Amino acid sequence: MPEIRFNITWPDGAQENCYSPSLIVREFFTPGTDYPIADFLDRSRISLRIASDRVAQKFGFPCSRALGQLAAIEATCARYTHIPAAHVRFGNFDE
Repeated sequence: MPEIRFNITWPDGAQENCYSPSLIVREFFTPGTDYPIADFLDRSRISLRIASDRVAQKFGFPCSRALGQLAAIEATCARYTHIPAAHVRFGNFDE
């Protein structure tokens, strides 16, 4: 199963390298695009859950790494939900 990494920049300028066990994230994000926090979180939830489900279909168990990445994204997004104009910049895909 092809995995992919992607880079994001949080509203405070912190950068993070993220992981997905599936290329599905390409269908949900466009490099160089700014996403409002709520939209970024929704796209992350959907794409990383699909990715984890694909692992489960192939190997019989969900991808703990994808679910862990999602948990980390959710925790960080929670710090910015009170800022109406906060956004996440989606960087590039690193394969």
